[in-house]
Formats: sequence, C-alpha cells, structure tokens
Amino acid sequence: MYKTEEEFLKNYNAKAYDQLSMTSDILLLSISSEKQENYRKINEKNLSILLVKRNDFPFKDKWCLPGGFVNPNTETLEDTAKRILKSEVNLENIYMEQLYTYDSLNRDPRCRVVSTSFIALVDKNKITNKINPNASWFNIEFITDNDKNIKINLDNGSESFKIECKKSIDKASLHVKYELINNDFMAFDHPLIIFNGIERLRNKIDYTDLVFYMMPKQFTLGELQKVYEAILNKKLLEPAFRRTIAHKVEKTNDIQTGEGHRPSVLYKYKVLSVKL
Repeated sequence: MYKTEEEFLKNYNAKAYDQLSMTSDILLLSISSEKQENYRKINEKNLSILLVKRNDFPFKDKWCLPGGFVNPNTETLEDTAKRILKSEVNLENIYMEQLYTYDSLNRDPRCRVVSTSFIALVDKNKITNKINPNASWFNIEFITDNDKNIKINLDNGSESFKIECKKSIDKASLHVKYELINNDFMAFDHPLIIFNGIERLRNKIDYTDLVFYMMPKQFTLGELQKVYEAILNKKLLEPAFRRTIAHKVEKTNDIQTGEGHRPSVLYKYKVLSVKL
C-alpha cells in the first residue's frame, strides 16, 4: 500500500487500466423554409439538421453528425465540440448545450469510444461562411411519430433516407429511451442522438425560449407558429398559440410585404437573453 499521494503517483501505471477514447458529437438543428405553390400562403417550415458524409473507414460514405476525438491533453468536451463546429461547419459563437453520453460497448469498431453529444441551434440564414463540401443540410420529415416509435425521412434535395427507433419509458427515471431498429445510411449510433435531441428540444420548447436561436431577428407570428409546429410535428390552434407566446415577443413598427398574402406585422424576441 502507498503511504503518500506522491508515492502513489510516482508508481502509477496508466497502462494497467483499460483505456478508452472520448469524442464530442454535435446535433446542429435549424429551420428551413419551403416555398408554397399558393403564393397567398405562408411558406412551410421544416426542422433541418446538418450531417457530414464520412471520407474514411469505418462507415466510409455514410452520413454522421459533425464530431471528433477529444485531445486529452488540451481540450474539454465542449472545447472539442466548438473546434469541430469551426473546422467542419465554419460556425462559432452559437447556442450549444450538452445532451447525453453514449457508451455502448460496440458503438465504434475501432476501439472503445464514449461519446458526449451536444445540441446546437442556429438560424442558418445568418451563416455567411460556406460549409465544408462533405456537409449538407437535411430536412426532417416525420413519417411515424407516436408513443411506440418514431420514423423520419432525411432529405437534402439530392439524397434521402429513413431512420427509425422504438420508444420506451424507463420506469425508474421516466426518461424516454430509444432503440435503433432501422438504419442503413448513418454511421455509429448517431440516429439515437438525433431522436434524443428532438425529444429534448420538444420538452424545452414550451418553458424556454430556445426556439428564438433558430429565428431571424424579425418574423411574423404566423411564421413563428409554423416553426413550433415543425418542431412539435402537430398543428396548433392559432388563438391558444398566440396567448402562449405573447410574453416572449413584442411588436415592431415594421410590416412584411411582397409575400403574396396580406401585409403582416413583424415581431421580435422580447428579452435580451434566452431563458434556459
């Protein structure tokens, strides 16, 4: 037995312990607008996600979330996430929060890898830098979305694919758990991160103001309602919705014109800092 801390550290052999690698993976979400054939209607809104196509093995040519290995000597998990966003997507200084840790034994064929995921939100219309050539925004279309499973189609205009998970409730924590049941196009267990991230955003959208990180500076109430509906995947009653968000927005002196429909008053986010 060692008698002092110094003696222990002097004789400590890290190789005596099993080694593992750490990664940070980022679920970057935004909102896309889809032009309507009927010019009198507000453009439809879609929840969208940024994916990266892998250039190397394992999972070569499959899509994944932006991510990378943590440098154990110089980086925290958040440092790595910020570095990845800057290097792969040319983004910095955007909203980001830690999501979950994924530690399945065989989630990476190279070695034992534990991943900490982050959810990041951005108004992609504000992105001035070009994203990397192997990155692409995919719109999320909900095909099945109920208490038993969730199935979505991801489409970037030239390529589309489906992923599906089975849902269950952990009786101890009451948290929603996901089990991957259909995935032929994504690397690792990244579909699980997508579904957990959507669940997190939905759970927080009512009691926080996170949605405004994905909104332009000014917007109509109709546009804001479309964004809520895209995230929640359900229609909302207009009077009830406007009562719910009344304290979060304020009317500006500007009017939206030239969209085909009647001119609409533009609103902005009411407070300076987003409530978390």
